[in-house]
Amino acid sequence: MGTCASLFHSTDVDAQTLHRRVRPSDQQYEAQKAEWNSLRDFIVEGLKEDTGLAINSWLQGSYKFGTQIRPSKKGEQFDIDLGIYAGWAGKCTEGPIGPRELKEKVHSLLQVYASEADDGRCEVMEPKERCNRIQIGDDFHIDTPCYHLDQAQDARNLATQSDEWEASDPKAIYLWWRDSFPEEFRPRARRIVQYFKMWAALTFEDGSRPSSVMLTVLVGQAMHSIDADGLSGDDEWFAAVVSHLSDEVELGCVPNPVDKGENLNRLSADQTNAIKSALSVLAEISNRALNADNKWVASEIWSEAFQQFFPIPDEPVIKENAGAIVQFNFDPQVSVRAVPRGSGTAGITGVNRIGPIPRNCEIYFELSNSDTLPPNSKVKWTVRNQGADAEDENDLGHAAGFGYKAQESSAYIGTHYMDVSVWQYGSLIGRRRVPVEISGHKMPPRNAPKPNWVKFRSRRR
Repeated sequence: MGTCASLFHSTDVDAQTLHRRVRPSDQQYEAQKAEWNSLRDFIVEGLKEDTGLAINSWLQGSYKFGTQIRPSKKGEQFDIDLGIYAGWAGKCTEGPIGPRELKEKVHSLLQVYASEADDGRCEVMEPKERCNRIQIGDDFHIDTPCYHLDQAQDARNLATQSDEWEASDPKAIYLWWRDSFPEEFRPRARRIVQYFKMWAALTFEDGSRPSSVMLTVLVGQAMHSIDADGLSGDDEWFAAVVSHLSDEVELGCVPNPVDKGENLNRLSADQTNAIKSALSVLAEISNRALNADNKWVASEIWSEAFQQFFPIPDEPVIKENAGAIVQFNFDPQVSVRAVPRGSGTAGITGVNRIGPIPRNCEIYFELSNSDTLPPNSKVKWTVRNQGADAEDENDLGHAAGFGYKAQESSAYIGTHYMDVSVWQYGSLIGRRRVPVEISGHKMPPRNAPKPNWVKFRSRRR
């Protein structure tokens, strides 16, 4: 087992792992579930009443597959795909309603749903070629692709905005995925897909990254192709899949496993070449991480691929003496100062930690022993947030730059971390976790008013 297997995934649900940090929280899952259930019931009943047809729904996409990830950046949204099916026997072209008319009816129902929502939190977007979309607050949107369903033949066709029926069967590819693995192995397969999806989100801009379904198929097929003998933790499985995709798989054409005539890769040749190059870099990172001497070094290397989403061990680093196993040449010392924004209150200072401090502070970090840094050293700062507040905002941190200083702000209640790593010639020579404890309490003013009894006594003298 690799040294970072427990940092990829743990049976301890409270542990900070890569899987815990890339997947939606349980509360986010439940919020999405409540909303799509409500929307589904509204559309199904409304469309039945309007058309007199048999109307059904099918949840599809990442939510259905169990491979949904949280947005890689604050301000981005979760995506849910809720298929709406209008049923009649026979061909899609021989029914009582056309593809564009079906989409328009669903679009109208979305507008009614949004108008009846509280506080104007829902907004219906302009129809897309293959779906309609409703945005739910700032957190997620629901796409509603529309289909014809011939129940007896178990046949589906997608309605498009250009008034055409398009061959498409989301159920078939889901069943392919489900049946590709024994039930007890599916959780690991879903996790490996989630790791790849987060890596892709962090590596490529929207519009140039491989689609979710393309990654899902590639990972699923790779997990059957690799030699699994001796593989143990998720870190080893992930690295083996990366190596296979980098060395063995041609990405120009990724056939749909349930429709060999469909290429799941809709990117340009240049974009596909960029993915191939990025996979080569990822394979090199994975190899270095698996061969690292210990999990502290390995976790820093994995962070090259997963940035703030990869957790850093909380255990203290022990210098090598009396048989200890970890040695670093440099021990970073970090001075910290927090100053509330726009007030005359006194700041709070600390060394290698700070807090509790209130929200809305500017926080200044400085490497206080930079004068003793070995030559050609590079100091890297990374913010890693955790806890319910940060998860609700999909803000689990970010790269905070290089140099002797860094500046951040306090936003979420809880204990978060500024992680400092020091590198020399490609080797990690020092690291430190700086806890930042944030509370909901305000900082006292710099010159607080004196109590009335003090003022009164002063006047009598």
